[in-house]
Amino acid sequence: MALKDIVEQTVSGLGYDLVEIDRSTGGLLRITIDLPWSPPAESGKAGSVEQFVTVEDCEKVTRQLQYALEVDEVDYKRLEVSSPGIDRPLRHDQDFARFVGHVIDVTLKQPLGSAAAGQVSPTRKKFRGVLERVESAVGALAPTEQAWQILWRDEPVTKPGQRISKKRPPAPMQALGFVLSELKEARLAPIVSFKGRAQAPDPEPQPSDLN
Repeated sequence: MALKDIVEQTVSGLGYDLVEIDRSTGGLLRITIDLPWSPPAESGKAGSVEQFVTVEDCEKVTRQLQYALEVDEVDYKRLEVSSPGIDRPLRHDQDFARFVGHVIDVTLKQPLGSAAAGQVSPTRKKFRGVLERVESAVGALAPTEQAWQILWRDEPVTKPGQRISKKRPPAPMQALGFVLSELKEARLAPIVSFKGRAQAPDPEPQPSDLN
């Protein structure tokens, strides 16, 4: 049985979601897990505080994985089970639905090309913006594809100590639409806030961070 199948069956069997598998040099096998999530309308817990993976959760999964990996004779030196970090990867439509309204980083498989329409570099692949769900027209996409978009703007890079005029008009807001099959990678933007991961309605990514 493939490593991914072993890990996924073990993790889901214990009631958790598998977020990521990473095999590093030196035999380190790093597994990232999360608690299952359901839309508020389905869970009936609208407005409830989101729960997070605990140390006890990681220890439980570690013990079970050690047994499963030994049975299937998987070669590794050290096993590490942890919760997602602030740059959590987004892989499935449910992940995107969960973090609508949050700032995310996306990397396209192919550069924008002619779709850039002269507004950004046609070779650009990386963008940061606020995630939104798109209601697609009937027949516009395959039945299994959900459309998404991020709202973003490119503000000019400012030098340290440079004063910005309050009269300077903001850069225009732009939208980048996509489906998951067009993405190479998507992650929550690693934005640290002492109030938690707040939603950001007006992202202002710097081009130097994205190109």
